[in-house]
Amino acid sequence: MAAEPRVGVVGAGALGYHHVRLLRDLPGARFAGFYERSEARRAQVASELGVPAFDSLDALLDAADALTVVVPTPAHHAVARAALERGRHLLIEKPITTTLEEADELLAIAARTGAVVQTGHVERFNRAVRAALPYVDAPRFIESDRLAPFTMRGADVAVVLDLMIHDIDLVRTLVGSAVSEVRATGVGVLTPTVDIANARLAFASGAVANITASRVSRERLRKVRIFQQSGYLSLDLAAGNGEFFRLRGDVDLAALAMRMAAGGGAPAGPLDLAAFVERVPLEAPEGEPLRLEFESFVAAVRGEAPPVVSGGDGREAPDVALRMVGEIERTLPALRDAAAGATAP
Repeated sequence: MAAEPRVGVVGAGALGYHHVRLLRDLPGARFAGFYERSEARRAQVASELGVPAFDSLDALLDAADALTVVVPTPAHHAVARAALERGRHLLIEKPITTTLEEADELLAIAARTGAVVQTGHVERFNRAVRAALPYVDAPRFIESDRLAPFTMRGADVAVVLDLMIHDIDLVRTLVGSAVSEVRATGVGVLTPTVDIANARLAFASGAVANITASRVSRERLRKVRIFQQSGYLSLDLAAGNGEFFRLRGDVDLAALAMRMAAGGGAPAGPLDLAAFVERVPLEAPEGEPLRLEFESFVAAVRGEAPPVVSGGDGREAPDVALRMVGEIERTLPALRDAAAGATAP
């Protein structure tokens, strides 16, 4: 691969616009241009950002060595397949595809053509996550909440594949173990698909994660809480910060237990946690997550490092997500029947 691969963007909608904005000036790569199906949108983005636009996907493929795919999820497979068959390296926005069969086909083509495939799970590059990872040690329980107001972007798929998939990837990364059991429930409110969902994931390690996602909220919220033997981590993904509460190193729990036993049991009043626990602010270098994601992609294309989120990783998240959707669809008729019975005269 050339020292500076030519990188392009397919799709210039709300998120694709930022792909173009960041990639046009990214060190280590040359921006080839972008393709957007809407002629009006194509002209608008090209004018605003001062970048070349192509009037067909084939024309962009001729001019680029690598691409980011930011089209609606149902179109991921067709666009990525065309690019991979020509050996183009890809960063495909999450979810990688809408079915596992489509994902498997893309990964097989990439293996045959030698193309790099990275999946756009940008939360891996969130400052709070980067700061927390050095302290994560065999989590036993994770709680994740992601709430957002409704927008049309992503509404063509269930909220599990639109928003919750970020958290599926995160908890899999944090736990580092295979998902052994999936329980999920959800309901559609504004769309024919699922708009609010809650899931419980059990892992082979014994860890459990409880995940909630909604795209019909009045507020935005992205928080993760991680409980492990060494303490408790609280992450605010929206703010990009967090805290780690851990047992103080100078506390002897065995001696404390002996004193409590000698004194006749636990003290009458609440304990001051500051006497046992220290608060560690979680810090990591500043950096726009999407830009960091692109830097990792370019490094992978140049052969300097493997993708942070490989195509295989990208397949695992929708695998779990689709199991959730199946569980929701299995229980949803019963939930609707119960609700109808409760309101019947």
